[in-house]
Amino acid sequence: MERLKIVTILGARPQFIKAAAVSSTFSKYFDEILVHTGQHYDANMSDVFFEELNIPNPKYHLNIGSGSHGAMTGAMLAEIEKVLEIEKPDFVLVYGDTNSTIAGSLAASKLLIPVIHVEAGLRSFNKAMPEEQNRILTDHISDLLFVPTQTAVDHLKNEGITKGVHLVGDVMYDGILHFTKIAREKSMILDELQLQEGSFLLCTIHRAENTNSLERLTAIVAGLNACNESVVLPLHPRTLKYIADYGLKLGDNIRVIDPVGYLDMVRLESTAKKIVTDSGGIQKEAFFLGIPCITMRDETEWVETVDNGWNILVGANEQKIVDAIKNFNPTSERLTYFGEGNAAELMIDLILNYKN
Repeated sequence: MERLKIVTILGARPQFIKAAAVSSTFSKYFDEILVHTGQHYDANMSDVFFEELNIPNPKYHLNIGSGSHGAMTGAMLAEIEKVLEIEKPDFVLVYGDTNSTIAGSLAASKLLIPVIHVEAGLRSFNKAMPEEQNRILTDHISDLLFVPTQTAVDHLKNEGITKGVHLVGDVMYDGILHFTKIAREKSMILDELQLQEGSFLLCTIHRAENTNSLERLTAIVAGLNACNESVVLPLHPRTLKYIADYGLKLGDNIRVIDPVGYLDMVRLESTAKKIVTDSGGIQKEAFFLGIPCITMRDETEWVETVDNGWNILVGANEQKIVDAIKNFNPTSERLTYFGEGNAAELMIDLILNYKN
């Protein structure tokens, strides 16, 4: 039987991580062609992931790395369409909720190529977030929707989407099970930074709702400065620019480092005292690893982690950030919302058996 061809669209750090969990399994069954849009164009945020996670090298680099949402998405749409006309795949696979996601799904849909959306059905119910717009639109034009949790299945059903919806679990859980052990063996980040396990908070700040707002970023920095804990802060270049532009000062307790590769990040996550973040993916990884997570957002797609008591939403509120760092100590048993760590295998069967 002829192998199916899948074009996979990647553009941002979380998508590289998901691809690491999926592509090695897919290679046994499919001819997968990777397209890197260039949405994350800093080498530390993309190239290193392909190297250390053993992701196949992308066949196409579109190098579309900056511009407004409309300009970026439009440029990606045009270039992805060209790739699809050359490759003529059986499916186009997209991950998550980035501009690369919506551009890839739109390009495929207009060419009548079935769209596979991995991590479908997530909702923050905040349409001011570009990610929320991207994920809603992608879900409504996808043909196979691979869903990480029952909550996400329910969201889709509420929007009238039931066809092609499959609860497979979370591919990031597949990844974290595999890469935590490798990170423990290979990562030297604790030695390099002279850190002791459990002696520091790990913080990330990158989401536009926080970085683009002087008021929110000021409150976040103030909370971190006042928390009286050692904070390790791998800082996205864009966030660093906003901090400088706003004239904000990071306290002596905050150690800024360059963005790190995934294995180093997993090692930091797994050994942190607590994690303070506005990242969706890191909220989940904290939950998988059993590390208390303090989320600097007003809502989250990962409501299960909050309901289970391992994640707390503090918004961009200085006092809530300080209080959570001091007092948030989960005691409940973590529940298995995110599958059994075999999402990629389940996806393969569903793709092979897909009928229009």
